[in-house]
Amino acid sequence: MMTSRFIGNVRLGIKTLLLHKMRSILTMLGMVFGVGAVIAMLAVGEGASKQALDQIRRLGSQNIIINSQKPIEQAASGSMQVRMNMYGLLYDDLARIEQSYNTIDRVVPSKLIRGQGRVGSRTLELRLVGTTPNWFELVSRDLLAGRVMTDLDMENFASVVVLTEHGARKLLVGQSAVGSQVRISQNYFTVIGVIKSESTQSGSMQTPDQDIDAYIPLNVAIERFGDITVTRSSGSRSRELVELHQLIVQVDSIENVESTAAGIERMLSMFHPKGDYRMSVPLALLRQAEATQRTFNIVLGSIAGISLLIGGIGIMNIMLASVTERTREIGIRRAIGARRKQIIGQFLIETVVLSVTGGFIGIGIGLLIPWLITMFADMPTIVTLWSVLLSVVISIGVGVIFGMYPAMRAANLDPIVALRHE
Repeated sequence: MMTSRFIGNVRLGIKTLLLHKMRSILTMLGMVFGVGAVIAMLAVGEGASKQALDQIRRLGSQNIIINSQKPIEQAASGSMQVRMNMYGLLYDDLARIEQSYNTIDRVVPSKLIRGQGRVGSRTLELRLVGTTPNWFELVSRDLLAGRVMTDLDMENFASVVVLTEHGARKLLVGQSAVGSQVRISQNYFTVIGVIKSESTQSGSMQTPDQDIDAYIPLNVAIERFGDITVTRSSGSRSRELVELHQLIVQVDSIENVESTAAGIERMLSMFHPKGDYRMSVPLALLRQAEATQRTFNIVLGSIAGISLLIGGIGIMNIMLASVTERTREIGIRRAIGARRKQIIGQFLIETVVLSVTGGFIGIGIGLLIPWLITMFADMPTIVTLWSVLLSVVISIGVGVIFGMYPAMRAANLDPIVALRHE
């Protein structure tokens, strides 16, 4: 009985709204755009945040990354003569870090050397990364072909190289990658594997790898290329002595990452007063990015909420006009026995039908916009289930909240005055 009465009231509400189609459509637009904005904005924010968070996570939440950095006074100085710049991380720093902290599992050093790779007539400027096999365990990258370096390669001083997908495509066109010979600055190396690189920026931190990287054993890099490199710029020539360009420190647990990083920072500051290094802690960046994501979602939600508020006010305004137009009808219904709660229910049903219909149309638009953004702007977007459910709840809530006042006003009309209304 109650169900059939409710369905009858819904049908009556829809019939009443269809009597003024254009007015009903215009009233719903606020809800349509408000709900669509909620879903679309949260999808864009969620996609951008997830992309940044994934990049940081791939660096390892238990890792600390320390890079050599040229001091400001050395970078700014210039002359036409040859000069020697000595800066950056030292082999002694590696030993001190390994021996000073029992919370550290392992430390992976890297040495970076610029060189030209050549296979036949094809050439490519490469960044040689002299490192240890542990690098591939601390910085997770997909293996596309062959294998990565092993401890046996280090022991045998093997002339082997692991290329990135970019390097393999540029140098080894039409050739089998694994087993090919690559000439790098007068030295020949055998390609043993190809990996996928992650040459992107995560916030203020550069990922440890680039598309032009080529990985060789650290001891081979030191033996073949030494510690001194020569660079030329603006007519001047400089010689740089950098023992190690990067250290990746893996801590035994997430709980010890920040305290260990603070300890390493204090120790390095004692031996590097010029500040010729830069430390990045992915865990700290991860927490900062997560906090930024929450703030971003709140801001976007607030902006979309304003649209919904305007839509709700529009619904209330139209329903108040409807109460005025239907004053005589309300008086007749009250005169033949309709109770106040029935009048309230009828007007609430009409406002909820308006808001929910607009909400579902808005959900369709909200799902379409992120898809278009991903297709044409190549931006990642993620539509979450909770954002859709939130939009449905908001639609119903707006209908009830902004429809309550017009419904109460209609129910409180004096039947005698209402019947006299022209």
